[in-house]
Amino acid sequence: MPVITSPQEFNTEDLYVDLLPVLGRRFYLKVEGFNFAGSVKLKAAAAMVQAAERAGRLSEDSVLVESSSGNLGVALSVIAADKGYRFVCVTDNRCNLATRRMMEALGTEVYTVTRPAEEGGFLAARFDHVRALCASDPGYVWLNQHANPYNWRAHQDTTAPAIARQFPNLDVLFVGAGTTGTLMGCARYFRESGRPVTVVAVDTVGSVTFGGPAQPRMVPGLGAGVRPELLDASYVDDVVMVSEPETVRACRRLAAVGFLFGGSTGTVVAGARRWLDAHRPGEELTAVAIAPDLGERYLDTVYQESWVRDVYGDAELEDRDDVEYRRRLTESMA
Repeated sequence: MPVITSPQEFNTEDLYVDLLPVLGRRFYLKVEGFNFAGSVKLKAAAAMVQAAERAGRLSEDSVLVESSSGNLGVALSVIAADKGYRFVCVTDNRCNLATRRMMEALGTEVYTVTRPAEEGGFLAARFDHVRALCASDPGYVWLNQHANPYNWRAHQDTTAPAIARQFPNLDVLFVGAGTTGTLMGCARYFRESGRPVTVVAVDTVGSVTFGGPAQPRMVPGLGAGVRPELLDASYVDDVVMVSEPETVRACRRLAAVGFLFGGSTGTVVAGARRWLDAHRPGEELTAVAIAPDLGERYLDTVYQESWVRDVYGDAELEDRDDVEYRRRLTESMA
């Protein structure tokens, strides 16, 4: 029985879901949401705070400040509450209401940016506000998850080795791209270990991370309006771009069999399914995807019928692939 004194000491590292009943082919989802922050971001948050403490950047009078669409903000809220730091999270109006309330319950001051910048959208506007705060008072400490190397090092040291131990014959790994911390940490680990693993990044349509045109995005989590400084695309073997309606359909397909995952997870699952169908149809291989978050924070958006219809319209709710999934599932069970 684990006994802990700090919330960041606990994380379930070895839980996987086999999505055969959902996708009609064997495919493993590494579930990262079972910790006190509810997402994979707790690892990066803990690593960045510890590095800042070791470097002497943080003292008892410091004020942590960070730009986040949600999950990293919650993770830092958990750690700040535990360590007694004041924390200001700069987010925007796409942040889920449940996420904002969770951060506030943990003592975080949440500042919501309501107008996007002309270039870089809401992310650039959030950066501008963070920079203004830091310029106004030297007591503010910006960890900057988009440029901080301890973001990706956390996953090079923990997430990727855990997958490698569980799946010594891993063929393909799917990782969502937000700040690209998880992506870069895992990609670097497998490249530098010499294992022949194909690393596929999954991004959302409207994100500029891999050079696509910027478009409005309503589901927080993956994607970026400003190319992340952490990204080194030479480590990435392929990229899949997923539309938000695809994300919604994937989330609902998972929920229909009892797995309530978040928007980032739905995006990764949708992208992985499409890549496997296009590049490895009918092929037996070991494929793993990282599920960054759980679904409770998306109940008012992705899982809310009226919100989805208002944002995407009725046509986008139709699961056009459902018949094909059911056919493959029946064949695989035969």
